[in-house]
Amino acid sequence: MEKPAFLDRDRPDVPGLVVPGGVTPFYLAGRPVRGRLIRTGILADAMLTRHDNPAQVTALAGKALALVAALASALKFQGSFSLQIKGDGPVSMLVADCTHDGALRFYARKDDAALDSLLASNPAPTDRELLGNGYLALTVDQGADMERHQGIVEIAGDDLSAMATHYFATSEQHACWIMLACTLTDAGWRSGALVLERIAGAGGLADTELSTPDGAAHDDSTWETATILATTLTVAELLDDNLPAPQLLHRLFHEEDLHVSQSRALAFGCRCSRARLVDVLQRFPEDDLDHMCVNNDTIVMTCEFCNKDFHFPRKDIASAMG
Repeated sequence: MEKPAFLDRDRPDVPGLVVPGGVTPFYLAGRPVRGRLIRTGILADAMLTRHDNPAQVTALAGKALALVAALASALKFQGSFSLQIKGDGPVSMLVADCTHDGALRFYARKDDAALDSLLASNPAPTDRELLGNGYLALTVDQGADMERHQGIVEIAGDDLSAMATHYFATSEQHACWIMLACTLTDAGWRSGALVLERIAGAGGLADTELSTPDGAAHDDSTWETATILATTLTVAELLDDNLPAPQLLHRLFHEEDLHVSQSRALAFGCRCSRARLVDVLQRFPEDDLDHMCVNNDTIVMTCEFCNKDFHFPRKDIASAMG
C-alpha cells in the first residue's frame, strides 16, 4: 500500500553523501585565535551540479555553502545557521544554510536575461556585480520554541568573503578573517573556507601573559600574525582533496602552538519531503489548487534546494481553508 503523501516524511531521492572531515576546528593556544577549515569535497560537486547555473553563479553558491558550514560548526546547540542575500543584480537572491550537525543546502534565484547580458560584457564578474546592491542577513535558528537571532547589513565589498567580514565587523562588532573559494577542478566542483575569529581571553588554553598590562598589545600582535599567515593559503591548497586538513593547518600555523580539534562531517541536507509540501499546498484555496494542475489532474512542486519535482494527484489534496 502506498504511503499517503501527508505521512511521507522520507528523504527524497537525492545523493546520500557525507564528507566525514568536512569541518576541522582548531585554535592557537595562548592566543586570541580560533578557526575552522572547511572542505566540502565531493559534496560540493553533487549539490552544485543539481542546478542549471552558469559557472559564475555556481562558484558564488559554493562559497556560500562553505561559509554557512563554517558558521554553523560554531553553534553550541541544535539549530541552523542561514545566509540570505537579496540584491538588485542578476542573482536576486542567494540562500544557504547548515544545521549544527552539518546538513547543507542552498538555492540561487536569477534573472536569466540580466545574467546573460552581464556575462556577455563581463565573463568574470565579481560577486558584487552578480548580486548588485541590497542586504545580507545571517540568521541563527534554535528551533520552533526559541527566538531566532538575525543580523542584517547592506551588501558591502566585491566578494562574499568581504561581505561576510563586513557583517561581523558592523553587526556583531566581532573581528573575523574569512577566505572563501569555489572552483571547477579536474575532480569536479570543490569549495572551501578558512575562517579565523578573534576571541576574548587567552584562546584555547590559559596564558598568564595575556592577563598582564601588555595583554591588549599582545592580543593585537598575535591576531595580526595569525591573519598574515592565513593570507599565504592558496586556493589550490584549500581545495586539494589529497592534502589532509591537519597537514594544511600545520603548514600555516605550526609556529603558533596550533591545536587541531576533532573534525566534523558535512552532508547533503535538503529537508524537503512530500509531507512538508502537502502541508504547504493545503494552505491554498481550492480554486488556486485547481489552477496549479498540469493536465487537469496533477500538481507539480519543485523544491528549490534540491531541484527535485514532486507530483501530487489533485484528488489527494484538499484545502484546509475549505
